[in-house]
Amino acid sequence: MVYDVVIVGGSYAGLSAGLQLARGRRKVLVIDAGLRRNRFAQHSHGFLGQDGRAPGDIAAQARAQLLAYPTVEWVDQSAVKAGQCAEGFAVVTADEQRFAARRLIIATGMVDVLPEIPGLAERWGKHVFHCPYCHGYELDGGPIGVLAATQVALHQALMLPDWGPTTLFLNGVFEPDAEQLASLEKRGVTLERERVVSISGHANITLASGRVVELAGVFTQPHMHMASPLPVQLGCEFEAGPMGDFIKVNATRETSVPGVFACGDAAVAAGNVAIAVGDGARTGSAAHQSLIFR
Repeated sequence: MVYDVVIVGGSYAGLSAGLQLARGRRKVLVIDAGLRRNRFAQHSHGFLGQDGRAPGDIAAQARAQLLAYPTVEWVDQSAVKAGQCAEGFAVVTADEQRFAARRLIIATGMVDVLPEIPGLAERWGKHVFHCPYCHGYELDGGPIGVLAATQVALHQALMLPDWGPTTLFLNGVFEPDAEQLASLEKRGVTLERERVVSISGHANITLASGRVVELAGVFTQPHMHMASPLPVQLGCEFEAGPMGDFIKVNATRETSVPGVFACGDAAVAAGNVAIAVGDGARTGSAAHQSLIFR
């Protein structure tokens, strides 16, 4: 069988793309390894109509709704190889199944590489975050820490005072220049230059001197890389993002490889459920129209 579209990645962007194609009565296959990027978070916020729900519940409901369409199939596997073939594109899974399609959508997301601070990883998605819009409100105006891992920390530190009194822990990553210092002072951000040793308790940062700073939550900037080898295998071009490269797409969400589309975190320098769903919808409809007008 040759599918109209194979979607690699069945999280929010991939599900949304699939829904547009299913409603266009196209034959769709979703291949998904079951590793949502936000699987560490207990609640999802900022997504209209779903605010405060568990991320897994949102994804499970969306999957059930998508699979209610008779032209959609699903394979619970990792896609490990992809390339062009006579039918269009071929995708091979970890268990050596081969699937062919006229179009391919990459919705595999990103992997977060966290700062190597003891106690941080186990609090990721619970008390340590990356997105103020997703988690800032729930801190109830309490003290917030920004742990610098990249210079994007400056951007976070300037934003977060809207959610609570903010301390920027530079941790030796960079030193703000005079203009940046003035901006931080204007926003009321406290600077901390002591090295961060660990995070403990709820979200308490221990400094090299032994001093402990108690916080309602901590924000940081993980480095990111592609969750899948497929974009490189296919020859897709990339763009440099502030915390890692992402797939370059045009206005119709098509990559530099004709017939290959990309959506969600892998193609947008932002990690947010609402943005991923919107981007998936755009991508699914664009892939559908490419089947008609080419």
